[in-house]
Amino acid sequence: MNLWFRLIWLLATFRMRPRLKMPGGASLLPFRVWFHDLDTSLHMNNGRYWTLMDLGRTDLVLRSSLWRAILRHRWVPVVNAGTIRFRREMRLFRSFNLETRILCWSENWLVMQHRMLMQGRDGGEIVAAVALVRAAIYDRRARAYVPVERLLAEIGITAQSPAPSPEVAAFLASEEVLRGAGASER
Repeated sequence: MNLWFRLIWLLATFRMRPRLKMPGGASLLPFRVWFHDLDTSLHMNNGRYWTLMDLGRTDLVLRSSLWRAILRHRWVPVVNAGTIRFRREMRLFRSFNLETRILCWSENWLVMQHRMLMQGRDGGEIVAAVALVRAAIYDRRARAYVPVERLLAEIGITAQSPAPSPEVAAFLASEEVLRGAGASER
């Protein structure tokens, strides 16, 4: 993560924001596009979107209190797949919000959605980018992913996953195809 000041800000202020109700609660973080976010086209670099999304997932872990279990068990959060759709450019000094939420899960992984939201001239919401990410928590000692049921139990929740939406199902299906393609290249 190369956004140290933003990370320090997040760590220093997360306790001031309300606890997230999981699994459906959404993290909403305010940001602004700064000079170090720009690429040669003078809009936010596409890689910066992914880096900011790390902060959204971090906020979700912090405000759901899952961070305690992660530290206690020495687990490691990992992202093993992602896709993004850029819809509008974000230029210098533009303010925006990053919304992060869990959409659904399987036995060992979660699907999260990230949306970069700007305010339009008419006051309406503009989606600048939307991403789907498949993430998990890895237990290095056990050399296995931590079951989602256990993750939720660590924060006192028992819940069934919502059914994947059509776009999530398509994302997961494409990941399975890519996973198979990578195996055949060995």
